[in-house]
Amino acid sequence: MSFITKTFTSRMAMTSRSVMTQAPRQFSVAARLQKTPVEATKDTLKQADRTVSDKLVDGIDAAQTAAQKAKGTAEQIKGQAAGKAQEVKGQAAGKTEELKGKAAGKSEELKGEAKGTAQEAAGKAKGAADKM
Repeated sequence: MSFITKTFTSRMAMTSRSVMTQAPRQFSVAARLQKTPVEATKDTLKQADRTVSDKLVDGIDAAQTAAQKAKGTAEQIKGQAAGKAQEVKGQAAGKTEELKGKAAGKSEELKGEAKGTAQEAAGKAKGAADKM
């Protein structure tokens, strides 16, 4: 057999066995394009957690804003009630002074009438005394 035939035949016998099974790659520099199911689940859960956290923070902020508005409204109503109370108090004081003035005027009027009646009676008595 010739040298070429002998070499070719021996190499064919060796390569035919190695062609049937492919050896795994030991080293790769290519980027992985697909995530494993565990990584995909972790990413999904992280995203859901972040979304829920953001909504909770928004809810807390809204609750604080509503509480501040309610507090401000309560203070405003309290101020209005105090103002109304002062207004009513002022009206009552004014009415009291008005009634007090009317009473003093009526008193003076009655006093004047009594004085006039007394003078009239004194005049009648003096006139009756003079006639006698």
